[in-house]
Amino acid sequence: MTEVHHVEHGPPDGPVVVLSGSLGSDLGMWDPQVRPLAEAGFRVVRYDHRGHGASPVPPGPYRLADLADDATALLDRLGARRAHWVGLSLGGMVGMWLAAHHPERVAGLVLCCTSTAPGPPEGWAERAAAVRAGGAVAVADAVVARWFTPGWLAADPGRAARYRDMVAATPAEGYASCCTAIATMRLTDVLPRITAPTLVLSGAEDPATPPEHGERIARAIRGARLEVVAGAAHLGNVEQPGRFTDEVLRHLEVNP
Repeated sequence: MTEVHHVEHGPPDGPVVVLSGSLGSDLGMWDPQVRPLAEAGFRVVRYDHRGHGASPVPPGPYRLADLADDATALLDRLGARRAHWVGLSLGGMVGMWLAAHHPERVAGLVLCCTSTAPGPPEGWAERAAAVRAGGAVAVADAVVARWFTPGWLAADPGRAARYRDMVAATPAEGYASCCTAIATMRLTDVLPRITAPTLVLSGAEDPATPPEHGERIARAIRGARLEVVAGAAHLGNVEQPGRFTDEVLRHLEVNP
C-alpha cells in the first residue's frame, strides 16, 4: 500500500466524493469540478495515483489491485466508510475494481471516459518501454493529442502546453508501471457484481476510449445510465467542464 497525496475541499462533514484521475495526470486535472462540488456541500477529495504528481513512486510494475488498495487506504485515513467515486480513464478503472470487490465502500459511481479493454496489452507494453527509455516526455505530445480535440488545443496553445507539461512531469517509473496495471487488468467479468448507482460519461470524440467502450460498461452494470458528451475527447471533464460537472452533480444528488 502507498500513502498517496491528496487534497480536500468543502465541508468536512459533507458526503465524501473522491476524484480519481487519468494516467499521466495529477490532481490538477480536476480543477473545474472542485468548486461546484464543494459548494454543493460535498467533501471533495482529489488525489494523485502512486507514481504520479506528489505521491510516492514505489518500484513497479503495478497491478490495478495495488492502485485500488491505495484508494481504500486513503478512505480509511479520511475516516470515510463509504464514498462516491468519480474516476476518469485509469481512475474509472480503479473505481470499477473497488465497486466490484468492495461494494460496501462505494456509495455511487461515475465512470468518465474509461474502458475495461482500452487497446491490446502489447500496445501498453510498448508505451511503457518508451517511457522507461525516454521519460514521460517521450509520449506527452501523443497523449495530449488524445486528451483533447484539435479545436480545443488550437484555441489556446498555452493552456494545451500546461497539460503537456503535466504528462511530461509524471515519473517514468510511475507512468510505465501504471501502463502495466492497465495491460493486465481483468474487469469485464466483474462488472455485473457492481451494485452502486452508476453513471457512465463518454466523450463523443474520444479516440482513446470511444463511446462504444462506455456503452459496453453501461450494459454490464445493472441500472447504469450512459451519457455521451458532444465536443469532448478523453479529458472531457476539462474540455466540457459544464456538462460533465452538471451530470456528476445530478447523479450524486439523485443517489445520496
